[in-house]
Amino acid sequence: MKKIIVPACLALILCGNATAADMHDEQHSGAYKTETLAKSSKAWDGSPLPEYLRGTPEVAVLKITIAPGQQLPMHKHPVINAGVILSGELTVFTEDNKTLHLKPGEALIELVGKWHYGKNEGKVPVEIVVFYASVVGKELAIGK
Repeated sequence: MKKIIVPACLALILCGNATAADMHDEQHSGAYKTETLAKSSKAWDGSPLPEYLRGTPEVAVLKITIAPGQQLPMHKHPVINAGVILSGELTVFTEDNKTLHLKPGEALIELVGKWHYGKNEGKVPVEIVVFYASVVGKELAIGK
């Protein structure tokens, strides 16, 4: 954890009065680089994200691994979340036949309140890190 916090703090100190928005998609004298992977008020299918939930904020970061040829069960998320594919390729299918294919390094802003599932159609495990913006006591996913 210290390996992440120290460079991040150093980067903020080096930036002086720079805001987080100033740091996106920029190279800074070779010291560090920032790149926006995803930023939107809409999910990947174009539907608007809901307002944030009221309550005590809780952020969860999960690493999900899906074996080759396997799929997640049909589910939906009651909270806003986004993920980044670390390895493998993932195809996401919605109940109303929309699909999204993701490769390593690609990010997605997940569907909220819509039934869907992800499938690894490749020959290597899919690893995805997912960030959830929730409140204490709220489920991150609900199975069908």
